[in-house]
Amino acid sequence: AMAKLVDNGQERTPELNEAMAALLPHVNAQKATFKPQGIANLLWAMAKLVDNGQESTPELNEAVTALLPHVNAQRATFKPQEIANLLWAMAKLVDNGQEQTPALNKAVATLLPHVNAQKDQFIPQHIANLLWAMAKLVDNGQEQTAALNKAVATLLPHVNAKKDQFIPRHIVNLLWAMAKLVDNRQEWTPEFKAAVAALLPHVSARKADFTPQGIANLLWAMAKLGELVELNMVTSTFESLVYRSSENPQLSRQDISMSLWGVMVCCARLSLDSNANKNNALEKHMDILLTRLENTFPDNEEDQTTIAMAASWLGRACPFVPHYQTIISKPQSDFRNQLQSCLPSLKIEEEKSLNSLPPVDLLLPDHNMVIEVQGPSHYVGGDFKTRKGSTLLKIALLQKSGFEVIEIPVNRLWNQDLMKPFIDQIVKRTNSQ
Repeated sequence: AMAKLVDNGQERTPELNEAMAALLPHVNAQKATFKPQGIANLLWAMAKLVDNGQESTPELNEAVTALLPHVNAQRATFKPQEIANLLWAMAKLVDNGQEQTPALNKAVATLLPHVNAQKDQFIPQHIANLLWAMAKLVDNGQEQTAALNKAVATLLPHVNAKKDQFIPRHIVNLLWAMAKLVDNRQEWTPEFKAAVAALLPHVSARKADFTPQGIANLLWAMAKLGELVELNMVTSTFESLVYRSSENPQLSRQDISMSLWGVMVCCARLSLDSNANKNNALEKHMDILLTRLENTFPDNEEDQTTIAMAASWLGRACPFVPHYQTIISKPQSDFRNQLQSCLPSLKIEEEKSLNSLPPVDLLLPDHNMVIEVQGPSHYVGGDFKTRKGSTLLKIALLQKSGFEVIEIPVNRLWNQDLMKPFIDQIVKRTNSQ
């Protein structure tokens, strides 16, 4: 009751906090006597309270820890709603700093087979919460086990089947979850693609019903899915949604950052398409969002990278030089050596940051040419065809900065015959300049 009241706007007064603190020790003391519904409701309530700003006190953490073994013990008796609420609660607690202990991981693993077993009994809210929970757990380091992948695969056809029944919050959570799973290398199956395709028309149809935070998540998710989402769909959706994001005073720093990144990817896709027209309105929103993000003085690397990229796109001075981690992959190193052996006098630099942008794989400084060796993480589902939003944005930014970019999918470097056309192409370009 207290969790539900707080979720509906009840102020967390000292009396409410005191009442909750008084009850928590009794969860531990009576842990063995709770029925499945009680266990599910308690973990849901604690997760909901924490999500609404309740401090994760030692007493609250102790109560969570006390209940987790009982999830395992009573796993066969949980109803569909309880399974959905439990997985949502564990994902939300982890997202708010709860340690992923062996007991928590075991509770998650215990519930996943029941998602498959009860798949036909989940209502739309359960489906949205379950896919959101699994994506959030994976994003926070949960191993993508066969059971988790199977649970995701089990639910995807139900997204398509129930597409007309999802409310705006569910649509946001589902698209965010699918983009996040893809970003974490979830296998890209036809069912996954069908689920995304089923949801996208509802974004435009329900555009007036999304919250500012929901819009930020949608812009990020649609951008993250890259070439999987048709460009006209992306452009029309962004045009109809972004103005509500860029000028809304209620946006958090994270919402501003996600919206800015999404708008940049949309502009990048337009710039890479020779048939598309430049969209000045989107660039205007990019400018507004960049100024707002700069004014929050972010100190994390991700936001600083976003600021640097947006500043580069708009031709504005970057207020700092982001710190980038550099990794030289073996395919990248092998290709460099092969290229150097063909052109011994060619100057090649590796992992070079240009205009404060993320470092490029190989730079030929005398020819203003960049070579990007694209591993599976650059593509949706690792298919070496459908590029992610982050891949498209980097290419467009480099081109906008005046560099010629040659992309080489890493699967074309597995033998000399596949590699040779790229070597020949670069030799021809450098000789002609």
